Amino acid sequence: MTFPGEEWGDGEEYNPEQDESSSEEEENPKAERETFLSKNGKITWSSAAYDQHGRHAEQNVIKMTPGPTRYAVSHAHDIVSTFYLFITPATEILEMTNLERFRKYGDSWKKMDEIDLQAYLGLLILAGVYRSRGEAAASLWDAESGRPIFQATMPLKLFHTYSRLLRFDDRESRPARRVTDKLAAIREVWDKWVERLPYLYNPGPDVTVDEQLVPFRGRCPFRQYMPSKPAKYGIKSWVVCDAKSSYAWKMQVYTGKLTSGCPEKNQGMRVVLDVTEGLRGHNVTCDNFFTSYELGQQLLKRKITMVGTVRKNKPELPPALLASKEREVFSLKFAFTPTTTLVSYLPKKNKNVVLLSTLHTDGDISDREDRKPIIILDYNRNKVGVDNLDKVIGTYSCRRMTARWPLVIFHNIIDVSSYNAFVIWREINPTWMSRKQNKRRVFLEQLGKALVTPLIERRKHVPRTEASAAVVKAIQSAGAPDQPENPDTTATSPARCNSIVQIPDSMLQYLRPVGVLKRKHQDKQEEQYIKKPLNAFMIFLKEQRPKVKAEMKITGSAAVNAVVGERWTSLSKDQQATYYEQADQQKMLHAQKHPHWSSKDNYIC
Repeated sequence: MTFPGEEWGDGEEYNPEQDESSSEEEENPKAERETFLSKNGKITWSSAAYDQHGRHAEQNVIKMTPGPTRYAVSHAHDIVSTFYLFITPATEILEMTNLERFRKYGDSWKKMDEIDLQAYLGLLILAGVYRSRGEAAASLWDAESGRPIFQATMPLKLFHTYSRLLRFDDRESRPARRVTDKLAAIREVWDKWVERLPYLYNPGPDVTVDEQLVPFRGRCPFRQYMPSKPAKYGIKSWVVCDAKSSYAWKMQVYTGKLTSGCPEKNQGMRVVLDVTEGLRGHNVTCDNFFTSYELGQQLLKRKITMVGTVRKNKPELPPALLASKEREVFSLKFAFTPTTTLVSYLPKKNKNVVLLSTLHTDGDISDREDRKPIIILDYNRNKVGVDNLDKVIGTYSCRRMTARWPLVIFHNIIDVSSYNAFVIWREINPTWMSRKQNKRRVFLEQLGKALVTPLIERRKHVPRTEASAAVVKAIQSAGAPDQPENPDTTATSPARCNSIVQIPDSMLQYLRPVGVLKRKHQDKQEEQYIKKPLNAFMIFLKEQRPKVKAEMKITGSAAVNAVVGERWTSLSKDQQATYYEQADQQKMLHAQKHPHWSSKDNYIC
């Protein structure tokens, strides 16, 4: 596609280093042109835009069709096969994990096979679906408060064992490889996974380059501290993703300084050039860590344009655009070279924002009240690609508490892969759940249940808890060869026939699907609803709510609860102990009054 205003004279690319006499020949004689010299004296900027005429430029002419590639479309038959485009039960993971198992347990422990690894991944995904990232694994397997699907898949002890034994390389040969590669512990798996990302999806005309921080506070030779991020500590990766769909097209883990110990020069430019390798005709949006005049010229050689904010200490900027003290709010200043446009905008008093663009060739201004230039509007529209990726994978992240950084990277691989698979599946099947708002949750839930089903089908021993045992029996009976097809659970829509995991009616009450739970007291025909006893905080909340309302003159429930929550956390342990004693007394009285009551009785499916 070609953007308006993107034309070059006679199809030739201007040289920004050309002499003053040649640049004067191209300028509009009707406009008075003022020139500015950059700080380093190497670049001459003009106050008026250069006339761009002739045939369309090669920049922003995309030759690839945006969306899933032909390979992805031909292999994405259902949700599981779409996920397997990114992650398959890799033989190297199984080989290294079983090698670690043999070193620790010898022949006394059963080997992990593809079905075991597949079920382990499925449980991680289901834990993310249920928003259990900060929840202990023991509570997921708990007989009363847990979810039956976890006990039905494997015992908690086995899940912990797999988490401890999971390896991605040979531990004995790692020290030699780690001398030259800090990512040696997971390098082979990471490289093979990153290599697949570009082959499955073609990004649209706009891509975003930014950094991603995966939370981690354990020991890691390249752990980063980024105070601007919510997690502050973690493992940083460079990401380029589609600005519209947030599909992660290419990633690169930052492993710190070079092995020589010397700091890397022009790191931002090197990163953008690395992660955009293979793109042509696209526009890159990035922040001031990456943006520079030299980067813009290097990208133009690849037929790629760039829009980004610029740090004010860059030597290529003219001092005339940096002054902000005597300027009015919403004022604008432009500077041009034949290939690059600079804009200085004052959104508020004494706050100057500078952007550089090789996409825009003139100083177009919007008709909004704040008079924002088109460059800034385009930047704001496309800058959130990676930030949105962090947001969506963080919502249903499969990350578990661990002290091993290779496992943290592997969890991030699963998160990104599941989101990329969702993007591909959604674009291949646009009518799938078209009226639903929680598409991604349903996608992940069906994916997780489909991954654990093969292991449940081959279980020889039924779990002790009644709910989990019912899940195992239901899945095994549904997978039996002589089991007749249930017409009530068969998808009738062609768009859904390969995407929905069929769940028998007999196990629906144990899987607790989204959106079908309701309180018993909502049905008038049910018996009287019995409330559960109050915990310590609820007793404190009940006591403090009237006081907070009277003291602070506020009525909103959220605001009152926030104040009470702060007061609760400020109490000492001795002060909180009083309320815990009251909660224990209420619990005992409740048990005496309702001896056969259980919290599960308040819900039906």
